[in-house]
Amino acid sequence: MLNQKIYVVLDNIRSRENVGSIFRTVDAVGVSKIYLCGITPTPPHEKISKTALDAEKWVPWEYHKQTWRLLDGLKKEKINVIALEKTKGSINLFDFKPEFPLVLVVGNEVKGLSQKILKYAGKKVFIPMQGEKESLNVAVAFGIAVYAITHKIS
Repeated sequence: MLNQKIYVVLDNIRSRENVGSIFRTVDAVGVSKIYLCGITPTPPHEKISKTALDAEKWVPWEYHKQTWRLLDGLKKEKINVIALEKTKGSINLFDFKPEFPLVLVVGNEVKGLSQKILKYAGKKVFIPMQGEKESLNVAVAFGIAVYAITHKIS
């Protein structure tokens, strides 16, 4: 279990398989809780269970219809909001110095995070890319980001 609290928000993720994969990664790194928001599919569902290998049965999670309301509440609880999004003002994930507790917000596979959601982020981080593509699968990007963050815990 991590000494520092890390939470995850999935904002409008469409794919049940991506949600399942993220549940499995959350379990592997010891994230405290996962928040499923907007159109993000929720357990129980066989496609989530298949990729999660049933991690959704023991990883704490909650559903929230409106991501911005959840983030507003988390900020009021003094939880640092970090958005995984390549946008104006984003910093390289590998240069990022996390302050805990924090919540890592990842967005829709096609549209990413909206400007409304990005306004709640104290920091925005991106994964540097060397190839032709400008993005990764959301579950892969989340895995890279959460492992990078957890490995910066002293």
